[in-house]
Amino acid sequence: MPKKLPYGQSNFANLIESGYAYIDKTRYIELLENENNTYQFFIRPRRFGKSLFISILENYYGLEKAEKTDALFKDLYIGKNPTPEKNKYAVMNFDFSGLDTDNHEDFRKSFSNRVQECVKAFIDRYTALFANSAELLQTISERNPGAGALDLAYRAAASADVPVFAIIDEYDHFANNLIAMGKTYKDEVKAGGIVRAFYELLKTGTKSVVRRIFITGINPMMLNDLTSGFNMASDYSLFPKYNDMFGFTKEEVEWLMQETGVDKNLIEVDMEAYYNGYMFNNRAENKVYNSQMILFLFNQILQLGEQPSQIIDTNLQTDYERLRRLAENDNNREKLLQITLEGGVFGNIVEKFSLEKLESEEYFISLLFYMGMLTNGGVMEGQTYLRIPNYSIRTLYWEYIVSYVQNLEKTRISTSALSSTLREMAFRGNIKPYLDFFTENFLKRLSNRDLANFDEKYIKVMMLSSLFISRLYLPVSEYENINGYTDIYLQKHPAVKDIKFEYVFEIKYAKTDATEAEVKAKFEEAEAQIEKYKKDPRFAGRDDVRFAVLVFKGKGECEVRKK
Repeated sequence: MPKKLPYGQSNFANLIESGYAYIDKTRYIELLENENNTYQFFIRPRRFGKSLFISILENYYGLEKAEKTDALFKDLYIGKNPTPEKNKYAVMNFDFSGLDTDNHEDFRKSFSNRVQECVKAFIDRYTALFANSAELLQTISERNPGAGALDLAYRAAASADVPVFAIIDEYDHFANNLIAMGKTYKDEVKAGGIVRAFYELLKTGTKSVVRRIFITGINPMMLNDLTSGFNMASDYSLFPKYNDMFGFTKEEVEWLMQETGVDKNLIEVDMEAYYNGYMFNNRAENKVYNSQMILFLFNQILQLGEQPSQIIDTNLQTDYERLRRLAENDNNREKLLQITLEGGVFGNIVEKFSLEKLESEEYFISLLFYMGMLTNGGVMEGQTYLRIPNYSIRTLYWEYIVSYVQNLEKTRISTSALSSTLREMAFRGNIKPYLDFFTENFLKRLSNRDLANFDEKYIKVMMLSSLFISRLYLPVSEYENINGYTDIYLQKHPAVKDIKFEYVFEIKYAKTDATEAEVKAKFEEAEAQIEKYKKDPRFAGRDDVRFAVLVFKGKGECEVRKK
């Protein structure tokens, strides 16, 4: 009988006891335990399984879990290869997601209350060990000490002679909202602030009972801004041996399908192109899938019994909002446009940077890397190339382009009108309404500054952005063909079975003042490329694939020749 798919599961004990499939990552417990520094920091993008790994650590190291640990881990690597520190610690865990960031004062209260509640949960969990636990809980409730509650927990652990493992999940979850508030971030994260005070107290605990710390987050910025408040943790995020610690390898995805009964024949999208592609070090052996993306797809297939219409996780919208906020200055906006146009950028990953440096190119690019918006693409001529990891992430950049074009005139593009033109293409083979809409609503809105560097790439990426809005097609850029790479291939969405036409576009651009002979030469060049693409076995003999040469002139004209 197939095991359950662990979609949305972050409680390890429940996952194992309830018959869910689990991709074994417990070998990394051994690696982390053998590191010289026991105060550890680990960064990965959202939805990579960090919270589940936190739960694994709690169940393995928590001394109160001793009676269940062997049963939970018996079939896993760490159960067969236990380490010396198994069930050795009182685990004190903090989760800083979901804090109130509406205003400065609400954040202070919310953060203070969260720390107190986590400390109270710690004392309550180990009440059998702490002789005065009831008194401690009453003291915290009456005095409302905020981060100061840590001192009471340290004293209780010291009296019981119990070492503490402090675990912090989503350490920077609130940081983006605080950054948007401006002064609040600086006031609370830097000297004298409530966040700074918490980490200073955590650091103080390492002198007595706190023997291990494990912190997860999305980027290193806030930890660096804490400076001396918390400067003793080692960041293992970019070490090659930890590349696969979060996310799934190709082999792990294949195993998961077999274990949970996902019918591979129902998957009509290229999973590697859509969800794979992450590398956190150029010397890593594997690319990894975003685990939540792949679980999202598998869950829908198991629920529906067919290829789902929704193949990109809607939770990516939260990443888009972060991307939009980061691009509010001209330098970052230009860099995002460049990455969208070229599919990547050369740059070095900076392991430590602060808020004040985000307008600098290399720090902004590094932040995109940590967010999962870019990933390692290899070294070329001594420089690191950072590329967009997969199709799902590429759509976030396309959405940014649509938003950028809309903001030029502060008017929204009608998605219903656009969708109507795309239905004309899909079901009646008429591309003129779409091209008229695209020219009027995208090209003509561009500023003269944008036109200064305008070329075929610019048109292509804006066209891809507009085409993505439709749920009829999966627009593909640079689709590999035996005779080259097509500019745009409009592939039928696998969930829409009655689409009549697919399209291959070859795009050329001529300046406003181009001569008739120059425009003719553009057509001839593009038509020659189209003839080569037609010979590809995937297109040959198909009457449902339409080929078209699109020659744009300036920002208001488009001439089409169907082939």
